[in-house]
Amino acid sequence: MKIRELGYSIGRLPTGEKNCITDVTGVRVGHVTLNHPITDRVNEYACTGVTAILPHSKNLFKEKVIATTYVFNGFGKSTGLVQVNELGQLESPIMLTNTFAVPSVTQGTLEYMLEQNPEIGETTGTINIVVGECNDSYLNSIRYMPVQTEHAREAIFKASTNRVEEGAVGAGTGMICFDYKGGIGCSSRLITISESGETYTVGCLVLSNFGKQEELYNYSRFIKRNNSDGEGNNSSSQERSMDGSIMIVLATDAPLSERQLNRVAKRCGIGLGRTGSHMSHGSGDIVIAFSTAQICQHFNNDSKEKLTTLREDKPIMNNLFTAAAEVTEEAILNSISCAVTTTGRKGRQVESFPYSLLTE
Repeated sequence: MKIRELGYSIGRLPTGEKNCITDVTGVRVGHVTLNHPITDRVNEYACTGVTAILPHSKNLFKEKVIATTYVFNGFGKSTGLVQVNELGQLESPIMLTNTFAVPSVTQGTLEYMLEQNPEIGETTGTINIVVGECNDSYLNSIRYMPVQTEHAREAIFKASTNRVEEGAVGAGTGMICFDYKGGIGCSSRLITISESGETYTVGCLVLSNFGKQEELYNYSRFIKRNNSDGEGNNSSSQERSMDGSIMIVLATDAPLSERQLNRVAKRCGIGLGRTGSHMSHGSGDIVIAFSTAQICQHFNNDSKEKLTTLREDKPIMNNLFTAAAEVTEEAILNSISCAVTTTGRKGRQVESFPYSLLTE
């Protein structure tokens, strides 16, 4: 269940209808979940998947959107971030998966985009594929690389504007957050400009795979602080040594430049910190953000391009900062409150978050 369905509210801004990233008009999300034994391999298990986030339903290469990335801690193996920051545009789906699946997901997404655009590499330039990752090797037999190129394509084809399935699904199938089952989480916020009545949406999707139990117990505003009786202890915490990571995808329909969008993306770190994270040495903490407000045409003969942006000396900018912090915090909490107990390689099991730990 989502954290709000359990009776807990985060922040002051109202949520969108679905309280997920697809509240931003046009944004689509698709999952492919792999959860099965690996044939002919004793105690090995595919516990992983792919999640695709598409800014709109049209041709993403021909109709790019304003985008940026922000790296809090760079212990990650993502692809495509450098060009997004250099050009301020996104021209492919944002794909999420496990660390060793980045090459196959990149390949599968590239094949999909080449089919859509036969001119790439012929009459026009190349394409920048964006893939983010977290390490799910505690539950997933990552060395056997169960994610194949077709899974990336399948996730793209499955993408829809429906309410996003959260928890142990897609790229989040084998992920762990605060030593409980983590994975995919979403949230959204609505911001209205009082002078004009215009309303903008900020949506977030996270792939959570970070943190220790004590961090959650010590810092979360909704978790009982005294767990000396051992309530909720998860034995997997003693076996795992990796720090983990989080991928944060932030979407909005507010008209922002890539510089303004980068300022908003930085505030996701506030929401991450509120849950208890201190962004560990071995943690990849990365935000990929985009705005759907304006389309940048790939084929355009004009030497000038007009873009509308919000003024930064108005209250709307601070509200966008607030929204970024709130959706990140709530999406992380949703990623653990929606996840189910999951069994993976070597019979390892990671338990779902016990609702009994929530404050009354």
